[in-house]
Amino acid sequence: MLSPKRVKYRKTFRNTASLKGDANRGVTVAFGDFGLQAEGNHWITNRQIEAARIAMTRYIKRGGKVWIRIFPNKPYTKKPAETRMGKGKGSPEGWVAVVKPGRIMFEMNGVSEEIAREAFRLAAQKLPVKCKFVKKQDAE
Repeated sequence: MLSPKRVKYRKTFRNTASLKGDANRGVTVAFGDFGLQAEGNHWITNRQIEAARIAMTRYIKRGGKVWIRIFPNKPYTKKPAETRMGKGKGSPEGWVAVVKPGRIMFEMNGVSEEIAREAFRLAAQKLPVKCKFVKKQDAE
């Protein structure tokens, strides 16, 4: 599963303001011929990224190449169930990637358009954000 090797601070602010607006980086298909673009904003966990990756690679049967363009570098915390308020911030629970509209999350190369479209459809079902299929010339 994806997670940073080390971070400066174990716990960060939630900073829900970081979800506002459109993505200004990673909005073009840079590596492959096809991409999966986010149409909404959401936190995507490392488990969701891994589930989408597995769904894609299983469908293309190890043909072609897949790039993951998002990385979960933000820790999120959670307090235990049935705990009273106060007593500080909860312990780190997992890692998320902040995804804004327009962000290319996955790219694919070396397969036909029909196969790529179906693989991305299967991957999009694993993600909490609405996605669309883009080709290299469409995104630019």
